[in-house]
Amino acid sequence: MRRLGMLSMILMLLSHPAAAEPGEGGTAAPRVRLETTQGPIDVVLFPDRAPETVKNFLAYVDAGAYDGTVFHRVIPGFMIQGGGMDEQMNQRPTRAPITNEARADTPNRAGTLAMARTSAPHSATAQFFINLVDNGFLNHTAPTPQGFGYAVFGEVIAGMDVVNEIAQVPTGSRGMHQDVP
Repeated sequence: MRRLGMLSMILMLLSHPAAAEPGEGGTAAPRVRLETTQGPIDVVLFPDRAPETVKNFLAYVDAGAYDGTVFHRVIPGFMIQGGGMDEQMNQRPTRAPITNEARADTPNRAGTLAMARTSAPHSATAQFFINLVDNGFLNHTAPTPQGFGYAVFGEVIAGMDVVNEIAQVPTGSRGMHQDVP
């Protein structure tokens, strides 16, 4: 299993398995373990639904880019976001942005992983979030800047209790960042 990691500030470390289960289209569905200071979170990825996004995420995992990063944005009743900052809130280097693969048939439901991005639809790099609840307003509705949505590329299969614990960590402001544990 591939490993990635976050602190609580939530330190993260990810690992990827040697073998993966077949996905809906026959493509292997990789599993990744997020090792956090609160406990492990296991996820399965959706290469049939978001192939470029999964490839991008696994490239960061395999390079160790997520090791020592934190869930730096925690909003109860919404999501927890990580993959881009270290404990000191320094942004980690990223590769070029990827194409937004958001799809209407892959909604932002509770427990799904999606790519974080700016207001530009195709701006996602390394940061991702885990939806705490069904967030329909983040779903793809149209190929427009307002309707593109956020690409879901996996879901939590074990450790949602850990995700919910992280969501309850007290937060505040740190520099220009809000909702920081």
